[in-house]
Amino acid sequence: MRRTLSALGVAGTLLAAAVAVPAMAAQARPEAAADQSRAAHRPIVIAHRGASGYRPEHTLEAYRLAVRMGADYIEPDLVSTKDGVLVARHENEISGTTDVAAHPEFAARKATKTIDGVQVTGWFTEDFTLAELKTLRAKERLPQVRVANTAFDGKFEVPTFQEVIDLAQAESKARGRTIGVYPETKHPSYFTSIGLPLEEPLVAVLEANKLTHRNDPVFIQSFETANLRKLDRMIDVRLVQLMDAAGRPYDFTAAGDPRSYADLASASGLAWVARYADGVGLHKNLIVPRDAAGKLLAPTTVIRDAHRVKLLVHAWTFRAENQFLPVDYRIGTDPNARGDITSEYELFFGLGLDGAFADQPDTAVAARAGR
Repeated sequence: MRRTLSALGVAGTLLAAAVAVPAMAAQARPEAAADQSRAAHRPIVIAHRGASGYRPEHTLEAYRLAVRMGADYIEPDLVSTKDGVLVARHENEISGTTDVAAHPEFAARKATKTIDGVQVTGWFTEDFTLAELKTLRAKERLPQVRVANTAFDGKFEVPTFQEVIDLAQAESKARGRTIGVYPETKHPSYFTSIGLPLEEPLVAVLEANKLTHRNDPVFIQSFETANLRKLDRMIDVRLVQLMDAAGRPYDFTAAGDPRSYADLASASGLAWVARYADGVGLHKNLIVPRDAAGKLLAPTTVIRDAHRVKLLVHAWTFRAENQFLPVDYRIGTDPNARGDITSEYELFFGLGLDGAFADQPDTAVAARAGR
């Protein structure tokens, strides 16, 4: 399914939440007319793991708060249980995001595994049934950074993907606006290698909820390419190729493909991605690099290059704390204090960004409203 802008149906694609590609200010080019039409839209706000700046990530309460703050999409990272159910966790190793270590009945399941070429020790979702995972409770992954979030440790369950969709649909009905879902397949090559592929259950859940078309409020994202190309043959929802600022897709490593994320972010690489994907999810440094001291450098042409091959551009991750901001926007010396996140949004929105992954989605909504 070759992806085209006309097939995207830009004006109606996101229902109540319109996709935006604002015109790049004071930069004349052949695409100026197209940019003017895009400027009528607005960038979407994607709640990164829910409102993870305020609640433990990947919990229904984090997603619900994100919706209340005005997010257009909620983002669950998906991993598999032993019985093939997709659940929302940042990683399949769950000692950092649940209280599993405090459960003596599961002590013997601690293991060391090789995930994408890296040895990891802990407890893994694929070694638990859904019923067993439901006995665990979530906890804050960054307790030293987001101390207030630790007040919610032990209160919330690990949700299934179906429960996330149920929440989005219930909130859409209650609020009179469409809340989309933006799942990420985590370590798809690994899960396939252990007989728990993510693609088939993901498509099955979407089909059961009648979320199968390009104009439905769904994006599927992945740092790997092979599973997105497989999904492109299985379902017609929009696909987003994630790209880090360094390294390469693990499926490239496994296949001996020498290309890196930097290669995919080049003009020719983006043209290749556009054969199977509708957008790219870029590390912010691919758009506006930073020097060794953490100060901003001149923007790259990656947004313009992506738009030329009709790819949407979403960026990750916008976080309000100083330690995650460029030096230019930090306030004071406390790394955990809030900096000038609004100025960072203004910079990226001004470059034509179509969507922002935000830990504090209220800050992205406010910055968008002030444009």
